[in-house]
Amino acid sequence: MKWVDVYDIAIELDEKYPDTDPLTVSFPDLYEWVMALDGFDDDPDRCGEKVLEGIQMAWIEERQ
Repeated sequence: MKWVDVYDIAIELDEKYPDTDPLTVSFPDLYEWVMALDGFDDDPDRCGEKVLEGIQMAWIEERQ
């Protein structure tokens, strides 16, 4: 997975952290969690606040 795969990342986060409300996760924590996902392989410097917002929004949608 790459940073652009926000929906795949959201699915993985939802499976790994089923009891976590995505709105309560700080961006620094979200960044670390994404970096630690199995199958994630992208340049850490390619991520910014907009990318993390996209991942968070996709994760919220995945929950609904």
